[in-house]
Amino acid sequence: MDLSNLKYASGSVKKGKRVGRGTGSGRGGTSTRGHKGAQSRSGYSQKFGFEGGQMPLYRRVPKFGFKNINRVEYKAINLDVLQNLSEQHKLDTIGVDTLMEHGLISKRDKVKILSRGELKNKINVTANAFSEAAKKAIESSGGTTTIV
Repeated sequence: MDLSNLKYASGSVKKGKRVGRGTGSGRGGTSTRGHKGAQSRSGYSQKFGFEGGQMPLYRRVPKFGFKNINRVEYKAINLDVLQNLSEQHKLDTIGVDTLMEHGLISKRDKVKILSRGELKNKINVTANAFSEAAKKAIESSGGTTTIV
């Protein structure tokens, strides 16, 4: 066997319809489009979501909910994460730039410190927001909290 006798498997390649090539072709005349009406004309395109005149799905289903444009989303960082960070890199102050440096947040993220875990070290933390419990935990371990 060589490249000169390669062939497609039988039945895998079909010829395309040659439409509008005379009555002898079997697809002349109306060219498989039926008689008259918008769908038989050139340039016809159906409206997106059109269901033949039936009430379309996007109009049958009720609208609900909204997106609050004033919502402020915070990236949550817990106390155990701060504890690990301070132990591994021997830090006593942790700010937004420190968290970004270590890949915990990205440039435009706002940070909120939450209270999961516990602090053993004295850490000075700077963030956009603190939960009450986290603030209490940081200050009870001797650290300070600063809101940016």
